Amino acid sequence: MEKEEKLRRAVESKHIPIVTLDNKWHKVWTMVEKPSEVAKNEGRLNELLKRQGKLNTEIKDIKKLKKKLMDEIVPLMDEGDTSSINKAEENKRLIEDCNKKLEEYEEELMILPRQIGEINKEIMFATMEQCYYVLHENEKNIDQLAAWITGIRIEIKKNIIRKQEMEIQNGIMYSYMNDIFGADVVDLFDMSYNPMEKMIKLKEIQEEQKAKNAN
Repeated sequence: MEKEEKLRRAVESKHIPIVTLDNKWHKVWTMVEKPSEVAKNEGRLNELLKRQGKLNTEIKDIKKLKKKLMDEIVPLMDEGDTSSINKAEENKRLIEDCNKKLEEYEEELMILPRQIGEINKEIMFATMEQCYYVLHENEKNIDQLAAWITGIRIEIKKNIIRKQEMEIQNGIMYSYMNDIFGADVVDLFDMSYNPMEKMIKLKEIQEEQKAKNAN
């Protein structure tokens, strides 16, 4: 509960950019599973943003139409004939309709930013909760993997030393048997390789390592 309050206070104290317009926000959900509530609110936020954009466009179009209608009224009244007067009256009626629409749309536009801000913060709060959980889970797994890797490295080093010791043992014993029985020692002991060659190669590697360390 304390964690939730801490995250909630952090969200409330910051100006949160519209999350669905942020590529980094979308990238987060390519790495972890998006909760269904976040996906649902994302859809609602996008609908509100679309509505906001549509209202702004509608208002611009209505204002253009209103100006056109108003610009036509004076010339029509000047003409004075019945047809022109009727057209001027029709323009006035249409202008009234435009005013009503503008008032309605502008009222809605005043409400939308608050609705957008609220749902945007809800999405950010849920995003922070998910990130908090994943970050801490990853941190635990990273520590476990780091310990496992360290253990494996130590085990590998030990096994390399054991392998080298056994190769040296085989080389020494083979050398002794070779002095007595000659080249036939490989067949006599059913060996698939010449241990002396392994030992010589190992000594060469060790000499190279000593030379590198000296430099």
